[in-house]
Amino acid sequence: MPRTSRLLAAVLAAAALAACSVSPVEGTFADGPAATPSGSTATGQARWEPCADVVEEITGGRGNTRFRYSCATVRVPQDWAQPERGTFDLALLRARATDQDRRVGSMLVNPGGPGASGVELAVYLTYGLPAEVTRRVDIVGFDPRGVGRSTEVACIPDRTKDALAAADPDPVGSAEFRAQVGLWRGAADGCGRRYGARLGLFNTEQTARDLDALRAAVGDPKTTYLGYSYGTLLGAVYARLFPRRIRALVLDGAVDPTAGPVESSRGQAAGFERAFDDFAAACRQRGSACPIGPDARAAVNRVLAAVRARPPRGSDGRAVTTGYVMTAIVSSLYSQSQWTALGRAIADVENGDGDHVLALADEYNQRRKDGTYGNLIDANTAITCADEATPPTVSEVRRLQGEWRTRYPLFGAPLATSLLTCAVWPSTRDPYPTGPARGAPPILVVGTTGDPATPYENTPKLASMLGTGIVLTWQGEGHTAYPQTACVSRAVDAYLLELKVPAAGLSCPAR
Repeated sequence: MPRTSRLLAAVLAAAALAACSVSPVEGTFADGPAATPSGSTATGQARWEPCADVVEEITGGRGNTRFRYSCATVRVPQDWAQPERGTFDLALLRARATDQDRRVGSMLVNPGGPGASGVELAVYLTYGLPAEVTRRVDIVGFDPRGVGRSTEVACIPDRTKDALAAADPDPVGSAEFRAQVGLWRGAADGCGRRYGARLGLFNTEQTARDLDALRAAVGDPKTTYLGYSYGTLLGAVYARLFPRRIRALVLDGAVDPTAGPVESSRGQAAGFERAFDDFAAACRQRGSACPIGPDARAAVNRVLAAVRARPPRGSDGRAVTTGYVMTAIVSSLYSQSQWTALGRAIADVENGDGDHVLALADEYNQRRKDGTYGNLIDANTAITCADEATPPTVSEVRRLQGEWRTRYPLFGAPLATSLLTCAVWPSTRDPYPTGPARGAPPILVVGTTGDPATPYENTPKLASMLGTGIVLTWQGEGHTAYPQTACVSRAVDAYLLELKVPAAGLSCPAR
């Protein structure tokens, strides 16, 4: 299942289960959070302390010496509607430039997923954001509820994650399909036993209310926010709930909040097919210089058939299955800078060497060298499924698998099969609100025409739903746009710093 959390590749043009979409829920919501429980720091100022150890853990070194890094923990209600139910801890990291001048305030950042770490994104953005921005704003990353260094969801065993990663993403036979359903049922049952009713509290609306508590904790009267991928959904829900508390929102790599899970997955299948066609066209232009030759689709199909028949082994002994091959392909399509690596990885597998494919898949899945995992998969699943009002049934997934295999030859069946996750998930459902952000200032919605994970078609839909959305288009490849080119950066920077809205219909060239 493609996740939309592989942000750093786009953010830095180097380097994260489908962008969460649920059935729309309309209603009237107050422009404010529920009361904060006694003793909570949710509405108090964050207490910042130096955290060189966290930065070193993320970067392997000191971080960018132009910045001072500080960390804090903010406590929020588990359930904003019933604060007496207890609290969750949220981890924050602030990066403040040493040459800061004419400070605007803080910019809260979210990398998507759901399940990716905003604490880590804040550190990486100190290398990627334009200096004009970082001199005037503090970058504040937070791990949302359920994620990473915050109160986390951790309930899927590493051995189960290995099995899910290796599983054929298009199980054709009935026995193979039932086995994959059984894998997810086992994971779901374990999470249900561990968390019970709390499992449904790891959802996007609760996180959007947390976001406003974080705004208060960093001392800003209004929110400045940069959200990528799933982070655009979180920003859209925040705008629906708190439209008058917005200073500036940049939503890059738009999720369509009104799309249900089937529509969202179908859109991703089309998006990844289109992105693969662009990769294949680049191979065709290079001819024999492309590691897999001029016909990339034929090469991939040949490798998938060979791997199904007799998977090679990686140097760690793991079988290099179709699951790993497809994850490597999906992962590499997030950034055009990864296309050469993708060609080499597929060529290596054809020659019996699967280590490169395993490395790409492990990075995507957050699998460490010792075989342990982070909690990206746990959090992604919990948040996605809590948000979905009416996920498809197992039998509906099976039907879609056959239909989409024909319509989207490489990615259709895997995207259909990915819907099994929420079909068997045990948590209560708490779908987020959708609709216009009445009273909000202009909100910048950025879309990339070649984005596979959040297809460009979502961009005008999100802008229209918000009512105050302004579309900025990048005619580029890969997932998300800012700060990929000077044109994109100029438009976003002017909006973030001076609240200058780009001209209607502004479209930036690929280079």
